[in-house]
Amino acid sequence: MSTTHPSTPSRLVTVLLAVLVTFLWSTSWVLIKIGLRNDLPAITFAGLRYSLAFLCLMPFVLFNPKQRQALKSLPPGDWIKLALLGVLMYTVTQSAQYLGLAYLPANMLSLLLNLTSIFVAYSGIHFLGERPSLTQWGGTAVTALGVGIYFLPVAVPQAQVIGILIALVCLAGNVFASLMGRQVNRGSRLSPLLVTFVSMGVGSVLMLGLGLGTQGLGPVSGQDWAIIAWLAVVNTALAFTLWNRTLRSLTAIESSIINSLMMPQIALLAFLFLGETLKTKEILGLVLVGAGVLIVQLKKPGAAPAKLQESDIS
Repeated sequence: MSTTHPSTPSRLVTVLLAVLVTFLWSTSWVLIKIGLRNDLPAITFAGLRYSLAFLCLMPFVLFNPKQRQALKSLPPGDWIKLALLGVLMYTVTQSAQYLGLAYLPANMLSLLLNLTSIFVAYSGIHFLGERPSLTQWGGTAVTALGVGIYFLPVAVPQAQVIGILIALVCLAGNVFASLMGRQVNRGSRLSPLLVTFVSMGVGSVLMLGLGLGTQGLGPVSGQDWAIIAWLAVVNTALAFTLWNRTLRSLTAIESSIINSLMMPQIALLAFLFLGETLKTKEILGLVLVGAGVLIVQLKKPGAAPAKLQESDIS
């Protein structure tokens, strides 16, 4: 007879939380585009957002006896893992995403980042011991088909070559961050708040220093500060904590496929707020991506993500 811990959210709630986070992150793309159009330096813009988010989380950790004690008790190995996760997830991936948006249309960058789920599916087999079921492979294939129908053929102007290279760096960082984030969170030893706080603290400080050192602060208007504040508090401090919570029960491929929901959401938000139109084939692509996300969630009753093995904590 199995029992469920009362603090463990149901699978449906976990999936809905993950979907909510993808919506918040999708709105970020529109807000980032607005900030970049206002001539905010890309890396500094990202650094300000995540550093402010880190400061927002600080009182919830330092003034909470339980979290403060957990922070003090972190062994060196966990500090190294969380620091590396911060570098991958924030310094590398987010800096590259902001730079990519400065060079590329949002849809093109979104297309490239949606390849993350394919690479995660293959890499997760070797690094996490998580083998997708045939149904999940089918969902991944449907998602990839939807992405292809939506965007291909893609004509890349010469001026966007730099943007493509930056996007590939972002893609690589996103893949490794997805795998490492899953490994760090799936053991449930560390609270989602602590994981977010430490990793974001390391990654954001490095990113802000890099931005100020290479690009400076630039002109920051009242509207820009409002955008930075919203992105920091809601779309970062809250959203990343919720995302880390979902990673405690969702596998790497499930999280990655749910994350691919950002592609159709970004396209719809761009249509509504940035004036970008949708063609028939693009609508078909949106439908296929949504179907792929649903298919990958179909699991056999009783199936559960793999638990951490001793070899995973080395």
